[in-house]
Amino acid sequence: MAGLPVGRGLFYLIVAGTAWGTAGAAAALVFDASDMGPVGLSFWRCVGGFVLLFAARLVRPRRARRVRRVRRIVVTGVALAVFQTAYFASVEATGLAVGTVVTMGSGPVLIALGARLTLNERLGRGGVVAVAGALGGLAVLVLGGDGGGGATVRPAGVGWGLVSAAAYAVMTLLTRRWGRGGGADSADTTVWAFAVVSVCLLPLAAVEGLVPHTAEPARVGMCLLYIAAVPTAVAYGLYFAGAAVVRSATVSVIMLLEPVGAAVIAVVLLGEALTVATVLGTALMLAAVTGLAVTEARGVAAERRELAPV
Repeated sequence: MAGLPVGRGLFYLIVAGTAWGTAGAAAALVFDASDMGPVGLSFWRCVGGFVLLFAARLVRPRRARRVRRVRRIVVTGVALAVFQTAYFASVEATGLAVGTVVTMGSGPVLIALGARLTLNERLGRGGVVAVAGALGGLAVLVLGGDGGGGATVRPAGVGWGLVSAAAYAVMTLLTRRWGRGGGADSADTTVWAFAVVSVCLLPLAAVEGLVPHTAEPARVGMCLLYIAAVPTAVAYGLYFAGAAVVRSATVSVIMLLEPVGAAVIAVVLLGEALTVATVLGTALMLAAVTGLAVTEARGVAAERRELAPV
């Protein structure tokens, strides 16, 4: 993925965010058909993702820089494990609506601040408006869809959500920093990061229960395979490749396509009501994503014109 064009990186991120949006529906099917818990599901998701990515990686040549690569793999894996597990803890403590708003709403803010302080990446006036619009759309989409008054804010859940958002921010900012250096192999890092995540989650998953009890093993197995393949192996592979070449704040906003995709699936496939909040929140977030993607592409084109020989 070295030298990946920014336009292709944006496309990878859009596909990844859309794929992530399907994970919730598949997970709901697993929970309905078995007694599997969220940590156990996350563990098998990462194990399956590792196996699929490793199998695909076998056909590609290995690269050098082993010491630096190991450090990147471990840091990425730990950040990914904290990101996923803390999010589950937030949802368990304070509910899906508040947990999602805190985690995904604070993520872009932390990433924008971190990118400005550590990477000297400026959002600009248009970027600030886009981030604000995305956060507003997320709040309308999640809280408005809760039916009003059903969400309960608990300090412990908010705390876990902030921890999850901070881990996501660290993962995104480091991926961008390493991508700037030109020596990061995103595919290799993704494969072994999932091995680190699996090791980190194994003790927690063992306590919760590794093997689910179900009367529909075929249904559960197919859902687990889908989760491991599409929103994990494919989506995270594309995410790390795209995040290495696209500005960090832009990455964080594009990834808000996940709740948009989840909302669309809930309406189209799960029969949930199409509300004004769903339409308005989805429109705001899609507008923000589109605006940032266009700004990013124009910025790259302007840089190329300045560097082109006269």
